Parts: sequence; C-alpha cells; structure tokens
Amino acid sequence: MNDTDVWTLAVIVGLAVVTVVARSFFFISSHAWQLPHWAQRGLQYAPIAALSAVVIPEIITVQGELVSTWQDARLYAAVVGMLAYFWRRDVLITIVAGMAVYLPLHVGWGW
Repeated sequence: MNDTDVWTLAVIVGLAVVTVVARSFFFISSHAWQLPHWAQRGLQYAPIAALSAVVIPEIITVQGELVSTWQDARLYAAVVGMLAYFWRRDVLITIVAGMAVYLPLHVGWGW
C-alpha cells in the first residue's frame, strides 16, 4: 500500500466520521434540543427557495443562456401551471395543466 492509498483511505474514514457525527448530533445528546424561533421560521421558507433555485433557471434558460424567443413551450406551460395553482391550490392540477400546454407546443409544434 503506497502513501496515496493511505491518505485516500484516511480521508474517506475521516469524512465518514464527520458525516455520522453531524447527522446524529441531536441523537447523541441526552438533552432535548429546540431550534430558536428565527431558525424554525427560516426553515419554513427553505423548500420554496430550493424549488425556485432549481425550477426558475430551467424555465428561463437554454444551455445557460436566457431564452431569446417567445416560441418556448416552457414559458407558456409555466404561466398556465402557475394560474392553475392559484385557481385550485392543487399540485396535481398544476402539473396536469402545465403538461397539457407543454406537450402540444413542444411535441406538436416543435417549440
């Protein structure tokens, strides 16, 4: 076993230990843990922020460049999906409405 293999193994074991300790930190302690109110409030917005960070760039960019034409099915599907959500407040209706606009425009007209 050469030095590189030893260092690689040491790094893997070290990262595994750090991961296990970080993930089980709240279980190791015998005291009850409670997040501060500001942290609990901030975590309520985390899923929305993460979803926006993933979905919005997918809608408005193509190959890392902003969409340069209005003939992009994703734009219309996103608008219809958003309107459907605000109308019914149902995620399934949102998906169905968005896809009902996206598929004909993308597959049928090649947008």
